[in-house]
Amino acid sequence: MPRNQFQRMVFAFITVIITVHAFVFYNIYVLNGNILMSTTNTSSVLEAIDSMGGIYMFANLCPIWLVVAVEFLFAYTLEVTLGSPMSFRIASKMFDPAKTHPMLFETAIICVTVAIMCPSMSFIAAVIYYPFYEGFNILTLFAHWFKLVCYNLPFAFFSQLLFIQPLVRKIFRLIFSADIKKRELQSTIAET
Repeated sequence: MPRNQFQRMVFAFITVIITVHAFVFYNIYVLNGNILMSTTNTSSVLEAIDSMGGIYMFANLCPIWLVVAVEFLFAYTLEVTLGSPMSFRIASKMFDPAKTHPMLFETAIICVTVAIMCPSMSFIAAVIYYPFYEGFNILTLFAHWFKLVCYNLPFAFFSQLLFIQPLVRKIFRLIFSADIKKRELQSTIAET
């Protein structure tokens, strides 16, 4: 859908904003919520985080807003420099964009993006959430990375395919509706 660099940056920004919030929620509440509550003897995840003094990141306890901001910076940088360009190139090698139905081609791009971004962001998460208080071991880092990929890949695939990307495309169409109408008009004129 994006046709120029500015639109690609906006599309990536919207995608990463939604995705980072979804993954922070998923990892803190769904995957680790019960552990946090049982460790701190509290009845809600927010109480547990408050009683701990934040989320453990970079060997310190940090507030949730900082966790979201750091993950956003990493994810946006990775998406713009690696995820989007590579996913389009790889999908274009699998399918001819001119001859393939747009829905199938967009689905291929989403699948390739998940295949690139999930292991990459899981590795970054394994580093920034590494339990440095236990000392550092490269095998432990890789074990944490593998565990994160196993937990995050199914969530990433289904959330991107069924929820996040359709929402991002709808928001993108609202923001760039004038440009989309202009392109459709030019395409109609060119056909006649």
